[in-house]
Amino acid sequence: MTFSRDEDFAKQLDADDPLRHIWDKFHLPIGADGKPSIYFAGNSLGLMPKAARKVVEQELDDWAKRAVDAHHAADTPWYSYHETLREPTARLVGAKPNEVICMNSLTVNLHLMMATFYRPTKSRFRVLMEEPAFPSDTYAIKSQIVHHELDPKDTLILATPRKDEFTVRTEEIVDLIEKHAAQLAVVMIGGVNFFTGQLFDIEKITAAAQKHGIVVGFDLAHAIGNVPLALHDWNVDFAVWCSYKYLNAGPGAVAGAFVHERHATNTKLPRLAGWFGNDPNTRFRLHLEPEFIPVPSADGWQISNPPIFSMAPLRASLAIFDEAGGMKSLRAKSLRLTGYLQFLLERAGHSKLAVITPREANERGCQLSILVHEHPKELFAKLQAVGVKCDFREPNVIRVAPTPLYNSFHEAWRFAQILSEHQ
Repeated sequence: MTFSRDEDFAKQLDADDPLRHIWDKFHLPIGADGKPSIYFAGNSLGLMPKAARKVVEQELDDWAKRAVDAHHAADTPWYSYHETLREPTARLVGAKPNEVICMNSLTVNLHLMMATFYRPTKSRFRVLMEEPAFPSDTYAIKSQIVHHELDPKDTLILATPRKDEFTVRTEEIVDLIEKHAAQLAVVMIGGVNFFTGQLFDIEKITAAAQKHGIVVGFDLAHAIGNVPLALHDWNVDFAVWCSYKYLNAGPGAVAGAFVHERHATNTKLPRLAGWFGNDPNTRFRLHLEPEFIPVPSADGWQISNPPIFSMAPLRASLAIFDEAGGMKSLRAKSLRLTGYLQFLLERAGHSKLAVITPREANERGCQLSILVHEHPKELFAKLQAVGVKCDFREPNVIRVAPTPLYNSFHEAWRFAQILSEHQ
């Protein structure tokens, strides 16, 4: 698409946006000047859907009026509450409904997946990750390695960017898989890198690893709700994600996990068990059923009963995704919106700034990571002071995420103007 730096061009893009009716479904923070903020921080915490309040209040009312009976007699029974999230979540990650489960937090789910899929042997014990990975992933993987009485220094393989580059080339990951295939047990990659915004080629990485019998998992915290996914068709073994970023479910909201059908239906797989992963037909026989019989689906990894108040806002958000037409229509806008912001930043000719996110649309989501060569924290503070909500990552990167559900082209234009005025 051919872009223009004229303000009227941005306004026309907004007028032509088929998703403009979705903007008003979210609460937008108001700045100190009483004006709406430019909210480009959806990669850290998504905005609150206006419908979330009603959904949460319904659960509070059911608790007040029905108490324990709400597990089965509420408008949306608590006992099976997680089932209401199954199909809309499956649509977002490209899975079959029996392959997804919303539960716990991301890192807890990563530990649960590793407990099943990381079964090191004397010959095959190593784990491949990208560098930098999100710290919690690194902590979890290293602790899993130590749990098996192995040394992370000898066990962990890191795919790092080349000298003077910021992103990890897919071919580098594939080459490392080929080089260490005989020793690799698990490949664990962030689908979209938290720092650079790079979108990895999930399908290619999965195929390269599975050719050698290596299990492949992905952290989709920055990918779900941001880029189209096809986990089932790509044959991914497992994946985990949170829902408070692009899924807009609120701070600490319930996370999720994907287990491919070929694993999910295998009740013989080892796992860390809890009562809500047990066969629902016998779940409430309690002490009369001392043996764990897993549900033959991703539900079999569920540990505890559904956390209703951290699931309720996700229901409101997932309904908006469906109303917007799903990831196909959102991705179409995202490509235009992020591409437009990239165009504005490049045309401004900022010598003190550099976008380290890949320029190629198929190698990124909506996030642009801006490397600031001089006084990065001072620039970030200036942006904050004038009502721009983005975030800062040490030592010198400002991350901005024009999110297609609630951000406009005119906001991208305004941000570029503000950046030029304050850099």
